[in-house]
Amino acid sequence: MTPLRPADNFGLRLAVFYGCLFIIPGIQMPFFPLWLKARGLDAAAIGYVLALSVTVRIFAVPVINRAIDRAGNLRGGLIATSFAGVAGFAILGFAYGFVAILFAVAFAALVSGPLMSLADAYALKGLNARKRAYGPVRLWGSATFIAANISSGLLLAVIATENLIWLIVAAYVLLGTAALWLHSLEPRPVSNVDHKSPAGHLWQSSQFLAIAVAAGLIQASHALYYGFSALDWTAKGFGSLTVGLLWGLGVAVEIGLFAVSGRLRLSPIAFVAIGAAAAVVRWGAMSFDPPMAVLALIQCLHGLSFGATHLGAIQFIARAAGDKQAAAAQGDFSTILAIASAGAAAASGLLYNAFGDLGYVVMAAMAALGGACLVLARPMRVKS
Repeated sequence: MTPLRPADNFGLRLAVFYGCLFIIPGIQMPFFPLWLKARGLDAAAIGYVLALSVTVRIFAVPVINRAIDRAGNLRGGLIATSFAGVAGFAILGFAYGFVAILFAVAFAALVSGPLMSLADAYALKGLNARKRAYGPVRLWGSATFIAANISSGLLLAVIATENLIWLIVAAYVLLGTAALWLHSLEPRPVSNVDHKSPAGHLWQSSQFLAIAVAAGLIQASHALYYGFSALDWTAKGFGSLTVGLLWGLGVAVEIGLFAVSGRLRLSPIAFVAIGAAAAVVRWGAMSFDPPMAVLALIQCLHGLSFGATHLGAIQFIARAAGDKQAAAAQGDFSTILAIASAGAAAASGLLYNAFGDLGYVVMAAMAALGGACLVLARPMRVKS
């Protein structure tokens, strides 16, 4: 293999890619439920659609990621899934009615689902080889997430909600272009010997399962927020720009955490524990339907409830599995996260319909259970 050069612009290219990648959830996460509502779906149907998207990824990601590992081409996988996302969401743009939308969402999730885990696998492998921290590069994704939140909120004030899907399609086109600019890390496929990787034995590790379930429950506790905060806040009179700003505020704190994460002497488990505590406080406070001033403060906890949990989880899997099957390991980890998220997404529609803001009590309990699971993970000692 050609030696990796520290000054090969890898970090810059990866930062641009992450920036393009997070434009998509920046548009989709707060506002996609509004698009579904504009197409005539009620809250329960929206919950089912969101849950199906996650469920498809449960099955698709491990299979596709293993195929990419066997091909030995993480960059090629990122290019293929990026442009597949263009096709998937373009098809969704022409879907009408619950059944058609359900099938279109399933297809879009199938072809684009591996993107996040592939991106982290690619990033961690390339950055570790160059002795660079993940957080300061990944933060550019969070920055564009905020920009997408705010700009989408502004655009929705002047364009029809049904046109939102074409913003997502355009973002996938931009992402595919950025993927073409990435460096290739693997000059050859993984051999059959290499394929007997640490990823397989992770499923036999009680510590791995404990931290995976913990992180899965904490991240899944965001389901009600992800699926229905925009609907809830607009119903209470907040404008789409305000909704975008509220989402962006939480991610701004996340960016700060990512920026300093390379200097923090915390174990992966400690990061996840901080995330669990922040999520319990956050969702408990949300259940009281806080006023705007308090809501803004609560949103700042997103930097910990999501950001700290994410940092701890991906660091754990990267150190535990190595890079011979980086994509498979990250994909298996994301499968556990997806299972928890699918159940929470399906339940969130029912919770919101039945209890409104009080549904966040269930989310707080889920995060608390995730934190409790970390007790089983504490004996794990992972070498840097």
